[in-house]
Amino acid sequence: MAEYPGAEREERFTEDAIGQVTTAIFAACGMGPDDAALLATSLLHADLRGIHSHGVMRVPDYVHKLTEGGVDPRGRPRVVRERLGAIVVDAGNAMGQIGADFAMRRAIDRARSTGVALAAVGGSNHCGALDSWVMQAVDAGMIGIAATNALPTMAAWGGLDKIVGLNPVGIGIPAGDELPFVLDVALGATAHGKMRIYKQKGEPIPEGWAFDSEGRPTVDVDAALAGLIQPIGQHKGIGLAMAMGILSTLLSGAGYGTESGNMVDGPVAGADGHVFIAIDIAAFEDPARFRARMDGLIRQYRASRLAPGATQVYVPGMLEAGIADRQRRQGIPLNPETVAGLAAAASRLGVAATLKALA
Repeated sequence: MAEYPGAEREERFTEDAIGQVTTAIFAACGMGPDDAALLATSLLHADLRGIHSHGVMRVPDYVHKLTEGGVDPRGRPRVVRERLGAIVVDAGNAMGQIGADFAMRRAIDRARSTGVALAAVGGSNHCGALDSWVMQAVDAGMIGIAATNALPTMAAWGGLDKIVGLNPVGIGIPAGDELPFVLDVALGATAHGKMRIYKQKGEPIPEGWAFDSEGRPTVDVDAALAGLIQPIGQHKGIGLAMAMGILSTLLSGAGYGTESGNMVDGPVAGADGHVFIAIDIAAFEDPARFRARMDGLIRQYRASRLAPGATQVYVPGMLEAGIADRQRRQGIPLNPETVAGLAAAASRLGVAATLKALA
């Protein structure tokens, strides 16, 4: 039985195979080898954890950004202002993943002396799935928080104009023997990229994801893409999305809402903003005690009595970690449209590498 609509049409590929082709494509766009590998790894990380909306399906879009869309393939992030735990980074119009990696690493380093550090990033572009960056902090034994702006795809609650982005937030919290808590959510009922996956598969989207352009609920993917994404929690989701967008942009001078572009004309290169926070647990609590308590609350959560029809409860990050473990063994599934997009990008750039499926 297919895991989701259209899965039976997919082939599986190894991490190495996808990574090599994707890295070569980005290098052919003019990126340095380290940056090309970092960008490819961030997309591969998303696919590995089952977040295909932020995986290599985005390669054609990224190639356009790097070759025609005004993003600087050699852009270098730099710190432009800092005071104690406050850091402002200009990403140099690089791909957002390059600025995100730079900023979170600076925040982690600074938090070791200040306890808490916040890096506000401007001059950036799409930075991919946020779990990559909060997991950097988790790997360093810290709590990581990240947020980013996004092109407007939602309306004010009760309105019809696209003026609010999904503006995702990510939170990573280390545990002891248990898997870490890793939350990465957009503040809409879905993400634009996820609806594109359904369009590629020729499937209707689930109910509750989107409105059409007149504010009526729809499951038609074309009407949804032309219309509005529904917020989580109705007016509460819109308020949270505004808050994350403000934090991600106004501290660094990045573009908020329509200042960063729109879904018709596309993004404005270098207008995106993000915020990355690292919290050194040792500045507040004994790390061993903190981790032990995290293990306890995670186990209590997992031991919850199940509602009718449920087979398991998942702590945020647990499902994705399980998918990643399985796909490391079985290969990463990619649909034919994504594979074709990679092949077309490689051909356009003269990259000889080809993607070969597992037998």
